Amino acid sequence: MFKLITLQDTIRIPPETFGNPLEKVGRDQVKQKYEGIVDEELGYVIAVTGIEVSPIGKIIPGDGATFHKVTFSLLTFYPVIQEIVEGDVVEIADFGAFVRIGPVDALLHVSQLMDDYISYDEKQGILQGKETKRKLTAGDQVRVRITAVSLGRAGSSGKIGVTARQPFLGKLEWLKETAAVPEKKHSDAKEKAA
Repeated sequence: MFKLITLQDTIRIPPETFGNPLEKVGRDQVKQKYEGIVDEELGYVIAVTGIEVSPIGKIIPGDGATFHKVTFSLLTFYPVIQEIVEGDVVEIADFGAFVRIGPVDALLHVSQLMDDYISYDEKQGILQGKETKRKLTAGDQVRVRITAVSLGRAGSSGKIGVTARQPFLGKLEWLKETAAVPEKKHSDAKEKAA
């Protein structure tokens, strides 16, 4: 789930940037500190969206920089367990597929793809069901449920696990096929009744 979070912090304005616009220097400092991090509370920090730097700063003895309070907004992605998301398959491996959800790739393990025996074709880069003959390849769009989230400590990339083995989940093409079958049976029953 994407969130817009407002935070406050204190930033260091280096002496070599004195004379430059305070808002620009402040934005650069906040971006350097927050963008791209993975945090247990914030999730994946994507971008700094708004910033207000206090024009009044403090000087600490022994450091020529000034320290200013800053209020800013962050665009974050925080995956929530049981959340249903749609994404694109970006890579196929013998153990499953990686699905891009938001700014991160989640693992769709082969055991969580479908209720069928699945074989991996390395040459073609596909996972295929033995009985259903359904194929999953890079570029396919899927709807999945988040089953595991491990954001870890600051500095790690985090891990997300997803499943497609529940009703109304899986490759979007398969869902359209499944939805079309009952409509066809229903229309056949109408024709027989008439």
